[in-house]
Amino acid sequence: MLGFPLAYADFDIDALRRALRDRLVGRRLVYHERVTSTMDEARGLAEAGEPEGTVVIAEDQTAARGRFDRPWVSPPGENLYFSVVLKPALEQLPYANMAAALAVARAVGSIGGLRPTIKWPNDVRINGRKLCGILVEAELEAREVPFAVVGVGLNVNFDPSRYPEIAATATSIYRETGKRTDRTLVLRAVLEELDDLYGGVKNGLSLTADWAAMLDTLGRDVEVRWKESVVKGRADSVDDQGNLVLTRPDGSTFKATAGEVTLQL
Repeated sequence: MLGFPLAYADFDIDALRRALRDRLVGRRLVYHERVTSTMDEARGLAEAGEPEGTVVIAEDQTAARGRFDRPWVSPPGENLYFSVVLKPALEQLPYANMAAALAVARAVGSIGGLRPTIKWPNDVRINGRKLCGILVEAELEAREVPFAVVGVGLNVNFDPSRYPEIAATATSIYRETGKRTDRTLVLRAVLEELDDLYGGVKNGLSLTADWAAMLDTLGRDVEVRWKESVVKGRADSVDDQGNLVLTRPDGSTFKATAGEVTLQL
């Protein structure tokens, strides 16, 4: 760790490598002090033939992004920013998002004693504030998925109140517990959970029921913004692929796919 700022001393990449060496997810870890985005780095590695399970981690991102290319506030050395290369079959692709959201929620619950929920389709929240954002980008060729990249930004030790643009909507483990948390421990827990969940997916397991049970969106009146239109209705259910099924006031139904909409509760 020589040469890294003192703020980064809580992250032990060597310990993480030892802990994950027998896993699929995390068997190769690529650690950077600064990149444009871990998504871009992981995509480049995947295109170059890096194996499934490769994880790119960065302390700082100069061009971090969320869904629909929204900017992501990412102060260096305080949170976790990482992307994972996966190679699911096409029918398994929707579960990559579910696996990531469940992995974060379960890990944070086990380490911080907190009770995260998931806002459809992939924000992990605590008490209505965003703790983690997840982005999935897949390369598609005909009906094959050469690779998918799952990007995660998880707020661990920063104080969102320092950033007026997100102070009312974001949270962190630190904000919820009042304590700094070992980021190595958090990332190990997330990647181990992700490895277990994704292993189940590869063996034909559906994650929809477990994921849906953590959604704080279901049973609520919502607005779904799709392209230039707004659809209002009650979020009644999700189908097995993770699409949100709304019932409009007139009784008709509308199915929203994760890649097409933003949701406002």
